[in-house]
Amino acid sequence: MRNPFRARRALTPTARVRRLRRRITILFALTSAAGLVAMAVLAVRSDGVRGREQLDQAMSADTNWALGLLETDEDGRLDTEVLLDNAGTACPPLFLLAVPSASSVPGAPDTPGGLVVEHAPDRPCLTVSTASVRQAAATAVRADEPRSRDARTVDGEPVRMFALPFYPPDAEEDALPQGALVTVADASAQRADHRRLTWVVTGGCALLVLLSAGVGHLLSGRAVRPALEVLDRQEAFLTDAAHDLRTPAASLRTLAETALRGETDSTDVHRRTLRLAETMGTLVDGLLTRARLMSGTAPLAVEPLRLDQLVEAVVEDAATEGQRVAVRAPGAVVVAADPDLVRRAVANLVGNALVHGHLPGERAEVEVAVGGEGATATVTVEDAGPGLPPEVAGALFDRFRSGSGSTGLGLSIASWVAHAHGGRLTAEPGRRGGARFVLRLPAGGPPSDG
Repeated sequence: MRNPFRARRALTPTARVRRLRRRITILFALTSAAGLVAMAVLAVRSDGVRGREQLDQAMSADTNWALGLLETDEDGRLDTEVLLDNAGTACPPLFLLAVPSASSVPGAPDTPGGLVVEHAPDRPCLTVSTASVRQAAATAVRADEPRSRDARTVDGEPVRMFALPFYPPDAEEDALPQGALVTVADASAQRADHRRLTWVVTGGCALLVLLSAGVGHLLSGRAVRPALEVLDRQEAFLTDAAHDLRTPAASLRTLAETALRGETDSTDVHRRTLRLAETMGTLVDGLLTRARLMSGTAPLAVEPLRLDQLVEAVVEDAATEGQRVAVRAPGAVVVAADPDLVRRAVANLVGNALVHGHLPGERAEVEVAVGGEGATATVTVEDAGPGLPPEVAGALFDRFRSGSGSTGLGLSIASWVAHAHGGRLTAEPGRRGGARFVLRLPAGGPPSDG
């Protein structure tokens, strides 16, 4: 027996957004299908009505012309001689029915519907039952107006019947009909055209529904794309934070357990704790900066900036600790950029070169050059280290892809800063065998939509 209190499998936010997209697509397709089906029904019905009206108009013209050939004798009886001599009554079939008192056949018995068949074609092109003809004529006589109806031949083919009541000569307005003329028209061609139109409309509606479903899927995808991007950025931030903070947090725990057991000097514990705290602070600051850059919530405070002076200040503040950093700035280089973000990008590049840009046991030798290439300002950071690892060269600016034991957030942030300003960050082998990073910024500042 199914447990109604069984916990349902929780959907992730991304799965809920994707499910919402499917629902939007289905709703869009159903709405389009309802409108198309309604229009198709109206079109099919209108075509059927128009076809029947065309047949009725043709049969009305035939019966009215035949009515002009119908005469009566001195006794008020019907005289069909002129009608039979001048009208071909076999195709389309023309029937003449009269009430018994007006019948030209003396002593004609009453028939169902109170009408007597005065004339019926011998060899009609459409053979219908006498009962159907009498029923059509009786309906027109009782209604005192022309009537049409659908019927079938004795072979089952569809036909259209039209009955026109007629009156005695010089009849008054309230006079009763003397009989009715009934003609028959073949409706098979009209039915075939109507059936063909029905299939065409049905197929067209099916194709349009499929097309609308595809369009709805694309539109719903574009509608939920911002939400998916926000969720992806949130997931990336949480992954970055978990990955980046796991190691220093574990180190702090180990250090605390060691200190509790008294296995190390308190001064050394405090020094290592301070270093780990500084590392965690730097990591958290980098994670938050990268998250703000990815989400677009860090607006660019663009202002004129001396790029050469900013680079010199960054190098001066860097913890070189015996490493050698040389700055080459031949002249003033002015860009329109966010000073804080550009400073962070340059500091990350310089710090990356100081940490990884040297062989084991040797000091780092880093060259930082500031220059301009037309409408582009460049900051080049080159070291003499082991160079770029081949396995990460294609994804060097992705998070966690530095290839040297670090988190890789520094290069990722520098790349995002360049992108936010309409520039780019590239990496290539240096002249001395190490790595060479080039930060390019447009001299005119970031584009208006950046």
